[in-house]
Amino acid sequence: MMVKLVGIDVGGTNLRVGVVEYSPSLTPRLVDEIRFQADFSGLCKSHTPERAWREILAVMADAIGAVRNQHAGITAVGIGFPGFIDPLTQCIALSPNLPGLHGVDLSADLSALIKLPVVVENDALAAAFGEYVLQPNQTGNLIYLGLGTGVGGGLVLNGKPFQGQHGVAMEVGHIIVEEGGRPCGCGNFGCMEQYASASGVVKSYFDATRQRLTAAEIASRAGAGDQSAEQAYQMAGKMLGKALAHILKVIDVTDVIIGGGMSAGWTFMQSAFTTQLDADLIPVLRGHVHVRVSTVGDQAGMLGAAMLATA
Repeated sequence: MMVKLVGIDVGGTNLRVGVVEYSPSLTPRLVDEIRFQADFSGLCKSHTPERAWREILAVMADAIGAVRNQHAGITAVGIGFPGFIDPLTQCIALSPNLPGLHGVDLSADLSALIKLPVVVENDALAAAFGEYVLQPNQTGNLIYLGLGTGVGGGLVLNGKPFQGQHGVAMEVGHIIVEEGGRPCGCGNFGCMEQYASASGVVKSYFDATRQRLTAAEIASRAGAGDQSAEQAYQMAGKMLGKALAHILKVIDVTDVIIGGGMSAGWTFMQSAFTTQLDADLIPVLRGHVHVRVSTVGDQAGMLGAAMLATA
């Protein structure tokens, strides 16, 4: 029987809402995608946590309502959310890039508003699962690194998303790659996402030029030969490679997928990434890790979130 699900990928400034049709006998299919402006980061920074949470719930409920008006028969909602999600309670324990959200229950609170089952998972883990569902491999294992405003990670083991006991497995953006480095929203210094994310590239370019551009604008300048722009992306690649080498020492997985909006600048990162990864890998792993850039873009997060709602 075909069922219809909603999968939501929550970003810092927008919601990507997808409608997914699914049957156990067929590959799930994204049949529609609608984007909504939603500055959750701004809400969290300018309002009390309680007020910000009410606003976030209202925005998400309105977005889902608009989609349901266009697509009848939605049975459940899956959400990929940027933060540490407790696997037992579904509560958001912490969201480093959305300050003030501690212990809030998106699953229960939103379900009460929209009268549908809601499943919440870390956004990068949802994307990892979406990548696997769309292109399953023979081993059933993969690592996903999502480069966006921050850097998220997801792990699929034996065909299933791996959350960890406390919901913080694969929080790779917070691997410290530079001792005493840039301050991070998680409370530490020198985390990988402070260098390898879009915001990290912006900071690297600003440090070198005192100009504040977007990561996309910096990529454009890198393509035109701007040395500072090239170096900002090379720094991102280097730090990503350093972190991945350490991850692979713990989790011996062959397939690695790079996704997220920042992956559009992979051309400028790849050389530094590969050099650093090869330098830091255990020798026995060199030549046995397959790294590729996602071919499905934003669809992975929405589809993975939706498929988690079938569990």
